[in-house]
Amino acid sequence: MRTTGARGFAALIGAAVVAGGVLLAPTAAAAQEKVVLAKGHTDAIDVHYHDGELSLEVHDDTVSPSVSRDPADVIFQVLPEAAMAVPADPRFAFLGPAGSTIWLLPLTQDQNLLWPGWNTTTLGAGTFAGDQVQISLVDVAGPGTVSVFTQDSFGSPLMKFRSDDGLPDTIDVPIRTHAHANWAFSAEGDYTLTFQADATLTDGTTVSTGPVDYSFVVGELGGTGPDTVLTVSGMADEYQPGDTVTLQAVQTPQTELDHYHWFSRCPGSDDFAIISGEVGASYSFTATRELNACEYQAKLYDDNHAVVATSEEVWLWVAFAPTDPGTSQTITATIDPTQGALVISVDPNDRSVVLPPAQLSSAGDTWESSGSLRPVTVTDTRAGTPGWSASGQLPDNFTGPDGATFSSGYLGWTPQVVDQSTGQGVVAGPVVAPYVVGVGGGLGASAVLGSAPTGSGRGTATLSAGLRLSLPTETAPGTYTATLTLTAI
Repeated sequence: MRTTGARGFAALIGAAVVAGGVLLAPTAAAAQEKVVLAKGHTDAIDVHYHDGELSLEVHDDTVSPSVSRDPADVIFQVLPEAAMAVPADPRFAFLGPAGSTIWLLPLTQDQNLLWPGWNTTTLGAGTFAGDQVQISLVDVAGPGTVSVFTQDSFGSPLMKFRSDDGLPDTIDVPIRTHAHANWAFSAEGDYTLTFQADATLTDGTTVSTGPVDYSFVVGELGGTGPDTVLTVSGMADEYQPGDTVTLQAVQTPQTELDHYHWFSRCPGSDDFAIISGEVGASYSFTATRELNACEYQAKLYDDNHAVVATSEEVWLWVAFAPTDPGTSQTITATIDPTQGALVISVDPNDRSVVLPPAQLSSAGDTWESSGSLRPVTVTDTRAGTPGWSASGQLPDNFTGPDGATFSSGYLGWTPQVVDQSTGQGVVAGPVVAPYVVGVGGGLGASAVLGSAPTGSGRGTATLSAGLRLSLPTETAPGTYTATLTLTAI
């Protein structure tokens, strides 16, 4: 068990708050199996509204394509590697005595751990009063306490949910939000976290998901989770001769094993035969009438070449070729769904923002300046319109003469969509005000500049933002600079 280390401490005091993106579309998992999510990105609390009903789903982005799941079908595992020591910082005393062990899923992504968050990017504007919903943690059952918190630009905790000081805890979440936080557990074992989403429609009607249970396991599964199950997805009901068949082997839960073999059995054969050279998770071939009624199967192997899991067989059905006479040609075009890209860029010759000299505010308590972000271009050429989110952050403070600095949190913005492709569906991110003591804010934390929901986003959009700088009057005079980092996912 790891109880100290740079990863844990750095993750705990990191300062990114809002990440972006809704990714890709569905893949089937083994029916009626509990799926264990232990590594990678997931929107654990994914709020949806359809046909007058508010619901909670799990957006599982640990598989490709991603898939929506029922929370009842998921176990969220906090791996033993998430163990760390509570820092000797009084701001984090709520986690326990300094040096004691907690298990932390950090606010910023660690590829070796689960990265859960909450998501309202599928909710449309004008549906809910105030364009927001409420997410509540209504109950926690388990061997220890649970704390979910973000941090301001100075690293101080901003509590979202905390089980040891009375529940329910409720937060207001604007639509088009995709956020992450630190999830801290004080003991190993099995937990049930009960969440609920509520909202008021613009006509005054209230809607609610009711309580929804989420299962978490902190530490080893201890036999509570299933063995690895292998399924084959991608087989259509029927193909025309010449169509491309692409099959995908899917592990549930996902492991680090990546050695496969594919097998086929066609009419007249009693046994499955290995398909030479096919050792990856994906297998593609061309459908022909000779392959009609063939069966296909995948096997997963460990490092000793022992079989870990064998899929159920899937059947290939190929239609007869058209028999109409005449001269004709059949042309088949295949668009690889893995191709395309999401690119965020700025003009290398137009990437500097120079704010006007700061002026004293009318109240005489701050220095104020404002300007505009230079154009930011987001181009999405990916198939499947998975949607995206572009965000920005000033990870380091402004620096000035003689080593003087001031916090990047004193800069805020009002995002704008300058231009976008027809039907692209891009919306501007929320306003981020400059940092205020006791309130937080500012671009020291990651903030959404613009986003496109699942089903939209394909094309090119130009984004910008109005910038506002608000500084304490005691800031030393001089010229200061900082670098804004832009990302899109």
